[in-house]
Amino acid sequence: MVKRASRIILSATSIALLLLLLSCNKKDKIDTDPALSLSFSTDTIFFDTIFTTIGSVTKRLLVYNNNDNKINVSSIQLAGGPNSFYKMNIDGISSHSASNIEIPAHDSLFIFIRVTIDPNSQNTPLIVSDSLVFNTNGNVQDVQLVAWGQDANFYKDETLGGNIIWDSLKPHVIYGFVRVDTGASLTLQEGTKVYLHKNAYLSVSSQASLKITGVLNHPVRFQGDRLDPFYRDLPGQWDGIYLEKGSVQNEINYAIIKNGSFGILIDTINSPNIPALKIDNTIIQNMTGTGISAYASSIVSTNCVIGNCGSAALELVFGGSYDFRHLTIGNYWSASARISPSVYISDFTYDQNFTMVMNPLTKAYFGNCIIYGSEDDEIRLDSAGTIPFNFAFDHVLLKTEADISTDLRYIECIRNEDPVFVDVANYNFSIDSISPAIKKGIPVGILFDINGVERGQTPDLGAYQYIKR
Repeated sequence: MVKRASRIILSATSIALLLLLLSCNKKDKIDTDPALSLSFSTDTIFFDTIFTTIGSVTKRLLVYNNNDNKINVSSIQLAGGPNSFYKMNIDGISSHSASNIEIPAHDSLFIFIRVTIDPNSQNTPLIVSDSLVFNTNGNVQDVQLVAWGQDANFYKDETLGGNIIWDSLKPHVIYGFVRVDTGASLTLQEGTKVYLHKNAYLSVSSQASLKITGVLNHPVRFQGDRLDPFYRDLPGQWDGIYLEKGSVQNEINYAIIKNGSFGILIDTINSPNIPALKIDNTIIQNMTGTGISAYASSIVSTNCVIGNCGSAALELVFGGSYDFRHLTIGNYWSASARISPSVYISDFTYDQNFTMVMNPLTKAYFGNCIIYGSEDDEIRLDSAGTIPFNFAFDHVLLKTEADISTDLRYIECIRNEDPVFVDVANYNFSIDSISPAIKKGIPVGILFDINGVERGQTPDLGAYQYIKR
């Protein structure tokens, strides 16, 4: 009887040990399911220290295996390889790559990432980006790495209050967004350079103002943060400048805004007597979308140039009040098909129920302008027909298929004659010696052109006065 009991106890013990071994074996089994994935403590690691000497900062990443079985990460590597500014450390080993790293079930792995940057090197990108790439059973995942590169003023998802001034002593680099808060103002002094990372933007909120105070020889510049030659004229590198609904007394003088998704987007007018935007002597070019897009707003503009946009160079939607003098539009976009004319004007939009909503176009005046491009018709006037739609093209060289000969709103216009720009391929929209735009304007109160050249009593059309070479 004692022996039988002993055998029963031994059998029960054996079964328990067997179950324990099976359980352990299950946890030790490496799961090869390609649907498995890792989890991370963050999707982006920012090294936001502003270096004043050679910088070396270390941060930590936790990699989680939340699965029921052990997994094998076949490779972990820096996408930039040996040339990366970054290094990673796993189990005390510093390298640019590692392989066959096992993580037990419901366990984690520590990775330490280090970046070394000389901020005084002008060859270093403004923003140094890389990524850690993980391959698990063929499933590829990554974690972004971002560090500030040169000695500059950096902004990441910041809201600015008060009266802020940006000077030209250091570049200003935006990652994510900068928003001028309600009631605040942002002034950019002459020569200031603003670089924006991919998808970054500058916005100005209600009752806030943007003041850009460039001068002829020291304009304020907006462009992407990639400075290598390949990106010099590559559009779509950043978003654009938003002047939100109710922003007030925005002023731009001598700015160069290029290579974004759009140049300026401006929303509804705040005051019927004060323009929402006064923009002078400014070049906007090489946008994947629009150069200037206005929604029921008001703009007063002189000596501006809008060149090569994937959509309309100038889009005035849902009415408003606009005054453009000595504007040059040269739209020869070739990176993709362009279905929008260079100038689009409407007095309506559609609400969320797709019901047409109208707003009067109280004024759209174009004086001494050039509107030209590669499409057959570069102007579209889109009116609902039941409210005021007031426009005038006064001494304008324009490209259109419309018959303007009997329309009194076209005053001494030149139709479908090539303005003969100096160098379209290199965005030089000044006029050549044989241009039909020479001495075809009338005095409209603009005494000097965008380059400070005196216009005289018979000015040329567009932003540039012809200078004999």
